[in-house]
Amino acid sequence: MTALYASDPLRARGRRVREEESTFRSCFQRDRDRIIHASAFRRLKHKTQVFIEHEGDYYRTRLTHSIEVAQVARTIAGALQLNPELTEAVALAHDLGHTPFGHTGEDALSELMAPYGGFDHNAQAIRIVTNLERHYADFDGLNLTWETLEGLAKHNGPVTGDIPWALQEYNAQHDLELDTFASAEAQVAAIADDVAYNHHDLHDGLRAELFSTDELAALPILNACFEEVDGRYPGLNYYRRRHEALRRFFGILVEDVIRFAQARLMELQPQSVDDIRGAGRTIIRFSDDVFADLKVIRAFLFDRMYRAPSVIEMRARVTRVVADLFPHFIAHPDQLPKQWRKDVDEARGETALARIVSDYIAGMTDRFALQEHERLIAGR
Repeated sequence: MTALYASDPLRARGRRVREEESTFRSCFQRDRDRIIHASAFRRLKHKTQVFIEHEGDYYRTRLTHSIEVAQVARTIAGALQLNPELTEAVALAHDLGHTPFGHTGEDALSELMAPYGGFDHNAQAIRIVTNLERHYADFDGLNLTWETLEGLAKHNGPVTGDIPWALQEYNAQHDLELDTFASAEAQVAAIADDVAYNHHDLHDGLRAELFSTDELAALPILNACFEEVDGRYPGLNYYRRRHEALRRFFGILVEDVIRFAQARLMELQPQSVDDIRGAGRTIIRFSDDVFADLKVIRAFLFDRMYRAPSVIEMRARVTRVVADLFPHFIAHPDQLPKQWRKDVDEARGETALARIVSDYIAGMTDRFALQEHERLIAGR
């Protein structure tokens, strides 16, 4: 049973291109399934989360991260009586627009695209699911429901001011009401993203030996987690000890979100999903105390992991890869794959061509970008 403020698939606003409904799957289930079968989703397997994909088999990739986000999101959605399939669809698709090499690749592509309208990974996710996935006979993209597209566009809050061109372009054809908050399901997907990366970045940083377990045990929230593990399992093996502490940390974050959201929902008493959209604030979030503690943890990760010398060195290398590939394909669009040639032939002007090249590079996996750089530039 779902709450009054949950998104109801029977009242969904539909798809841009009308389709016959499935006899055994809801519209949100179909959205989720289409996302899982999308080429862009499969490519997340070889896209960086923090560490470059080939640096180790145990580190998270965008794919494993997205699966973890979906798992957290379904748990929270269930506790709050929300629609689990819409929540999962937004969670699984939220990173589809990421470039190779994580935020480093995005920063490089954003700088290169600055003269042509810029680059934004959230807007690129919309571009992928509404245009660049071209497998269906009746439409470009995945023809997802309005609710899933809204969630992808606005899961981090209303989009106002300088709207990224890719999102603006689609929104002109299919109004996603960018100035309001998203559904509770989309907000759950957003907070599940925070839960997942706050947990797994600590785990991956430990595995990479960028900081020690003792340093981790001194951080807020985690200190209590390690104390509980040590009290219950004295002398526990090093690896099991940190795993037990981190899974308790994970649980604390999820439970905090659920408790705080329940309190806010009790205060707001929403009677429909539109009451969530019009609440004027984020309903699904961490409590103030936990959020303050997470800021300390994020500052630690920024200093010890994201700005670690080995990570900085790799950032410089992969920035050069993107910076070399972009002007190369601008100068030689004939070297793009055959399926991109029609777009190139129809491009009118430098901006249109740059956006095609940006789409192509953004879709690359880490390993393919490195291979293409070696083939086309470094190896010539």
